[in-house]
Amino acid sequence: MKCDKECKKSLKSKIIVYLAVITGIIYFTWRIFFTLPLHYGIVSMIAALVLLTSEIVAMIEAVGLYRNAQKKVLPEKPTIPDDWYPDVDVFIATHNESKDLLFKTVNGCVNMDYPDKSKVHIAICDDSNRPEIKKLAEEMGVGYFGLANNKHAKAGNLNNAISKTSSPLITTLDADMIPTHEFLMEAVPYFFLPKLKKEGDKWVQRAKSEIDENYKIGFIQTPQSFYNADLFQYNLYSEDRIPNEQDYFFREINVMRNSNNAPIYAGSNTVISRQALAEVGGIATGTITEDFETGLSIQNKGYSTYAIPTVVAHGLSPDTITSLIKQRERWGRGCVQSLKKMKIFTTKDIPWNLKFSYISSLIYWWSFVRRFVYVISPVLFVLFDLHIVESSFWQILCIWLPSYVLYNKVLDEISGNIRTNRWSNIIDTIIFPYMIIPILLETVGISQKKFLVTRKDRVASETKANFELAIPHMILAGASLLAILIMLKDLIINQTFQGIIIIYWLAINLYNLIMSIFFMIGRTNHRESERYIVSLDTEIEVMGKAYKGIAKNISEGGLAVALSKPYYIPEGEGVTIHVSSERYKASFIAKVTHIRKDKNEWMYSFNIVELDSENKKQYFQLIYDRDHSLPKYTGNSVSVFDDLYLNLQNRINTSEQSRRSFPRIELNTTMITKEGVSVFVIDFNYEYILLKLIKEGEYLADELVLTPDSNVEIQCKKVRESIRNKECCLYQVVNCIELYDNEEFQALLG
Repeated sequence: MKCDKECKKSLKSKIIVYLAVITGIIYFTWRIFFTLPLHYGIVSMIAALVLLTSEIVAMIEAVGLYRNAQKKVLPEKPTIPDDWYPDVDVFIATHNESKDLLFKTVNGCVNMDYPDKSKVHIAICDDSNRPEIKKLAEEMGVGYFGLANNKHAKAGNLNNAISKTSSPLITTLDADMIPTHEFLMEAVPYFFLPKLKKEGDKWVQRAKSEIDENYKIGFIQTPQSFYNADLFQYNLYSEDRIPNEQDYFFREINVMRNSNNAPIYAGSNTVISRQALAEVGGIATGTITEDFETGLSIQNKGYSTYAIPTVVAHGLSPDTITSLIKQRERWGRGCVQSLKKMKIFTTKDIPWNLKFSYISSLIYWWSFVRRFVYVISPVLFVLFDLHIVESSFWQILCIWLPSYVLYNKVLDEISGNIRTNRWSNIIDTIIFPYMIIPILLETVGISQKKFLVTRKDRVASETKANFELAIPHMILAGASLLAILIMLKDLIINQTFQGIIIIYWLAINLYNLIMSIFFMIGRTNHRESERYIVSLDTEIEVMGKAYKGIAKNISEGGLAVALSKPYYIPEGEGVTIHVSSERYKASFIAKVTHIRKDKNEWMYSFNIVELDSENKKQYFQLIYDRDHSLPKYTGNSVSVFDDLYLNLQNRINTSEQSRRSFPRIELNTTMITKEGVSVFVIDFNYEYILLKLIKEGEYLADELVLTPDSNVEIQCKKVRESIRNKECCLYQVVNCIELYDNEEFQALLG
């Protein structure tokens, strides 16, 4: 039955693709020969050709994506004997990143698994030659390569370390990329694929005659994943709905590129053959994207390279809009710069399939121009009467609509459930105003020479509104809205149904522009560190007692622990917390900051106030040696309506954070005072109790004693009338410490 469903799904996909090809051919034949505005002047003709070219290039890009998806190559990781694992140099490249940030990355490296850990040689490569970073290396027991007056940025930094080491494999990590313990065990075995083959369920060594001497592994690229929500997730209130923007490239696109031996070396989270690096002269210099160019050179030398989808390291995504734009500008310029430098288009030695993949990379960076063309074209038509497409309503309905629907259906299938075509359009619309000029300048030879390092350290409350960056989007949104109103008026008065398509086009653009404006408005970040969903055994020691619970979320600054009962922790009291997993265990002093009831559990939030160095190493591994808790796939509630509703709702409503540091226990029971007065006990939090008289005319004394049990006395002193309910009085519990130790009283609380 399962096979039948899969076969039907495959057949359905093929039918959709065939129909998309047929309707696409019909559409572009019609567009090229029958829709150009030949009689409306040179300006209209130029605009029409630009739009047509954009559509053709988009189709070529889609064909390339589909082709790679169909030929997807993902080698199986071989099993190798422990003594085969070679020496590995692990280089952590840093320029100006903080000691605290580097500590986490080094700590992750130190805890990586390997059959013989003496073969793993970790070193910080510091091209700022900072004494405090050298001291960190000494404290962590790793190597240090300092470099002053480095002329070649990250490339020079890494090449310096390469020249002073000798391991056959080299791992490159950015300063913020924290590897999980599986990193090396996942990546290293692939280098033995040329020597091994699989027979049944076992990997066996090839005979000497079976080994292809030309089959050599150049590098294994693992995904660049992020443990903080990226700006697209965070600023658009979608960190629980959509994956990180880079996930689609590293878990899908880059893996697809295996089919052409063209996966991109991303500079981090990579294991590289030293021999391959030696043959290409080390990490490429004289370029702002040294990683991209180095990978291309290794592939051009005939080495096989693979990208794998297994996430084994996590880093920090840029958390300011300006740093994000600078990062993308550097990537785009670097791609153009390197492809020109490598003469990818004219060099005969480069295989055509490799050329095609890198041409696709170039097309991607020009897609931002295409996005601008798609946004401006209907505006020019409506507001400036610039005829761009000559057609009738029925031609559009019968020729364009089927092609458009099927084209988008194929794109969504290629993207799987990591990225939707609609979100791709939103992201492109956000960035395009700031990518067009840099890509154009780089193309004509006006290059960016300086290597700009993407900021890695996280700063709370730095994500602020960037209205000036939203100006292009606002202008285009206003123009699109005006064009929609004009077309609606024309539709009502003249009943020109052709305008329906234009209105739809404008509405899609307006939606993307509104989401872009929301993005630029931003969202203030109040956290200096991320919080992760976990399930860790926890023990809390307080006032001579120990309570077992489960840590439900964790961050560098603290954690939230679920307890079965509402235990008393005096405000400001330091408690000892022990938290553990199968691999790590940490102990520290913390103070409770907030308590709330969640169904049948009591959630206690703690801030860490004292954590020694050894426990810090263990605690940080508890945090970072795991899969992040951000979405890996697009959620079900990702529609146009959901996008707009979430952004409007969250920007209008501002909720105040609760500061309750005692458990509010709902009792809703009757108790008797020593004087015989019946009172209704609403709730209790150990230090305070809320009481209400049952009979009218009776009086609640300023001081009273409740006797819920023969062995229990609750001594109370009136504080004030309740703010929440004027018929009630709030009392301080004078003997709260005594009640804490009273087993009969604890039993009354359940």
